[in-house]
Amino acid sequence: MRQNRRQQMNKTKRFRSLLVGALALGYILGTGNYAAAQKVMPPTTPAAITPPAGNSAFLVGHAVGTQGYVCLPTSTGASWTVNGSRPEAILSARLSRRDFEITHFLSPDTNPNPFAPNPLPFGSPTWRSSRDGSVVWAKALTPPVASGSDASCPNTGAIPCLLLQIIGSKSGRSGSRGISQTTFIQRLNTNGGSAPATGCSASTDVGKQALVPYTADYYFYALKR
Repeated sequence: MRQNRRQQMNKTKRFRSLLVGALALGYILGTGNYAAAQKVMPPTTPAAITPPAGNSAFLVGHAVGTQGYVCLPTSTGASWTVNGSRPEAILSARLSRRDFEITHFLSPDTNPNPFAPNPLPFGSPTWRSSRDGSVVWAKALTPPVASGSDASCPNTGAIPCLLLQIIGSKSGRSGSRGISQTTFIQRLNTNGGSAPATGCSASTDVGKQALVPYTADYYFYALKR
């Protein structure tokens, strides 16, 4: 009887070990490697905003946010200028049938890579995943594509479509790579967000600020494996 009990205990331990291993593997596949979890088909884009060969899209986020502007003096009066400290948006994303959010804002790059400018700017466009806490920082590459000039950027009068290169990243909880594996981000299908048509023309308007709503699709790319 003791031998049977001992055998039963050994079987229980083996089962628990297998269960823990399966759960750990599920977590790794679910949060550690987004690129292996799904395929994303971005639209065809102009060469100026197409990531280099060897990169493929693994995630898309649908953004709702605001673009900030500040009224600054010019030689003829004043004009609206993009306020670099005020891009703010929430991206809705889905992975493995699980919905989550990516917050887009401006912050200092605390873990720059070799593509980061030197010196680092005051703040860089930032994306943080609510799924695992992973973070990336990026810089916009030029030239952008004017809205209304391509099927991937069809809405005339909206903010331009962009290609951004990652200049820093940070892994998520428990070392999850999450979005930190990103190499490039495309901002496509923009709608809204352009500077106001009025309110900034005279010297007395200098210092005014405006937040203009916009929507866009952000495609995240990683190196192919």
